[in-house]
Amino acid sequence: MQTFDEAMESVNQETVSILLANGFSQAWDADIFNYANLFEQADFGARNNVIRNIFEQLETFDFEKVMNSLVSAGVIGEAYGLDEQYLSNIEEDKDILKEALIRAISNTHPDRPYDVTDDQYVAVRNFMFQFNAIYTVNYDLLMYWARNKNDLAPVNHQTDDGFRANQTWQSVGTAQEVFFLHGGLHLYDTGLSIKKHVCDDRGDTIVDKVRNNLENGRFPLFVSEPTHEKKLSKIEHNPYLNKCYESLKRLDGNLFIFGHSMDENDKHIFDQIKASNLSRVFVSLYGDENSEENLRTKANARAYIESPGLVVEFYDAATVPVWV
Repeated sequence: MQTFDEAMESVNQETVSILLANGFSQAWDADIFNYANLFEQADFGARNNVIRNIFEQLETFDFEKVMNSLVSAGVIGEAYGLDEQYLSNIEEDKDILKEALIRAISNTHPDRPYDVTDDQYVAVRNFMFQFNAIYTVNYDLLMYWARNKNDLAPVNHQTDDGFRANQTWQSVGTAQEVFFLHGGLHLYDTGLSIKKHVCDDRGDTIVDKVRNNLENGRFPLFVSEPTHEKKLSKIEHNPYLNKCYESLKRLDGNLFIFGHSMDENDKHIFDQIKASNLSRVFVSLYGDENSEENLRTKANARAYIESPGLVVEFYDAATVPVWV
């Protein structure tokens, strides 16, 4: 399997973009950014015993897997004409699960940007700034913090996230290069515009503001729907998310995907990549190339992305200098 550097050398002077997934955050701290930790911290309220039992019966910590199971249970229950209360409980549990996930992410997230060391910031900045455009499906703030560190190398390198006056996103008139495909902790929808949180003069951090909003029933802009069809539906009904999504189809050159399992629940993203003008997509694999998980990742990557004129290659995730 080729290394990251070998893959980068092969692209020559062509345009290179990157799509970051959960492996990017796990490479910083796998104990924080994993479903088992989120499950442990999650509060399902009055439905706690029922919902935790579902996780146990399915033998998983994966919130999306449980959401998918609830969707299937509702479809089957309706087809069999089961009691309305049963169907209502399923719908309510889906909402509870989604809210619990958002709150768990905000509660387990590192509180302050200085939880990341300067050496780690320099490493990840040098890594990210090799790319012409940065896409992420992560909700956390690690990439957001890293690209906004103005006092660290590489200096004088700016990436445009499309936000301008009063931290408001502008749909036109910007050279947007950073795209949060599924939203993020720092983003929120006022109903009139998409805005982002920033640290303020009082010392309140982004995480402080997110938690304060949650206490008042205001949630971050998140796409946490269980299937790629439902994710796409939410994306299409939000101007920021839809603009980010549509930009994938305009990519050309080369795309690196880092830390993504290539599961079907993100097929809407892969469909856009497949419809783009890209010539090569490089997908990271961690560990034994022939492990069951990596064989599934390779098969999915080829099935979802590869097409005439678009080649999928693989590289060793362990050789990527993300945080070191």
